[in-house]
Amino acid sequence: MNTINIDPCQESLISRANKVLPAGSFGNMPSNIVLERGKAGRVWDINKNEYVDFLLGSGPMFIGHAHPDVTKAIIEQAPRGTTFFANNQHGIKLAETICDAVACADQLRFVSSGSEATLYAMRLARAYRKRDKILKFEGGYHGMSDYALMSLAPKRLSNYPQPVPDSAGIPRQVSENIIIAPFNDKETVESLINEYHDELGGVIIEPFQRLIPPEDGFLEMLREITFKYSIPLIFDEIVTGFRFSYGGAQEYYNVTPDLCTLGKIIGGGFPVAAICGRSEIMRHFDKALVGEENFLPQIGTLSGNPLASVAGLATLDVLKSDLSYKKVFDTGRQLMEGLRVAMRNNGHIAEVIGEPPLFDVFFSSKKIKNYRDILQSDAKKAIKFNQLLRERKVFKGDSKFYISAAHDQDDIDLTILAMNDAAEELKKFSFYTNN
Repeated sequence: MNTINIDPCQESLISRANKVLPAGSFGNMPSNIVLERGKAGRVWDINKNEYVDFLLGSGPMFIGHAHPDVTKAIIEQAPRGTTFFANNQHGIKLAETICDAVACADQLRFVSSGSEATLYAMRLARAYRKRDKILKFEGGYHGMSDYALMSLAPKRLSNYPQPVPDSAGIPRQVSENIIIAPFNDKETVESLINEYHDELGGVIIEPFQRLIPPEDGFLEMLREITFKYSIPLIFDEIVTGFRFSYGGAQEYYNVTPDLCTLGKIIGGGFPVAAICGRSEIMRHFDKALVGEENFLPQIGTLSGNPLASVAGLATLDVLKSDLSYKKVFDTGRQLMEGLRVAMRNNGHIAEVIGEPPLFDVFFSSKKIKNYRDILQSDAKKAIKFNQLLRERKVFKGDSKFYISAAHDQDDIDLTILAMNDAAEELKKFSFYTNN
């Protein structure tokens, strides 16, 4: 097994970071690793340690780091201007490309982050519907706004539909306008929407919730009941957009929402996201069409900037070929099976869940279909397993293997060896118990 090199240079940087950054980090990954560069499916830290990368910048680098087509587009555009706070041809072309690909997208508006996109999508649904409440799903992640941080990852569970704030600093009044439902529970969701339909401005959902696939008929039921009451259905596709298929999760699962949010892949590694939807809802961004009272202002300094747009266009151009998706799915299937075999051969009771482009292991004997099932898995064991993988040059976040079109057979082979070695090593720790 290759060991991790530790160099005084990294120790110095970590010390400097602790002085100027709360918790010594940007708020994302732990502060004890400093990355220097990435290429294709690998990254290197400042000590020259090389890792197979399954974090992929938390998902954007779907065609790999420093893809030559993306790099070429950036180099050509940068001398011509990086942002204008005005329309530019590349942003317009990116909007056209997305609207052509995504079923629900008649029109879109650009923002710079997924958090902005989901916040505006909820606001847009309320403006259209003229109702205040939003139904979201327990454990569903929709960015960092006050509304999104209700029952994102509650440690204290409450009865549905009561929300629980997951952050300090959220006004108590926010909870009055959020209704919480359990993912994959058709009966409860139908009951809540039937009860609150006249108060709901919209329903927002990750069609694939973090790592949990929708059960058969769940998304179809949600589409049917929201359509019945004319409640806008929002798919948060920041993660799944252009990842599960070129048309996103709505194409993959064959369910079309009224609005969706996109991010990550559409920027090719640069900050851009979008709110997309049916023109009759999107018209609330146009004061000339809806008047002052119904107008939803939306302004962003870097929205649709040309540098992010050319990177996104180059990325989506690569993905127009079905070969990219075939490669991602083939890679993901091999790794999911390798992970299952590593768990089984080493006596771990565990569930590998997700879809081939996005999956992880949970140490539990229970079938996982919602957030509360995840809470019953052994989180300490998962944290240790991730640490052991990183020691074996496999880099991932606390949850999720993000698969890219750049991962090759060498990456797969190294990762499966690391999975087996880490699963064997995991048995030595005192917290190991069969759930």
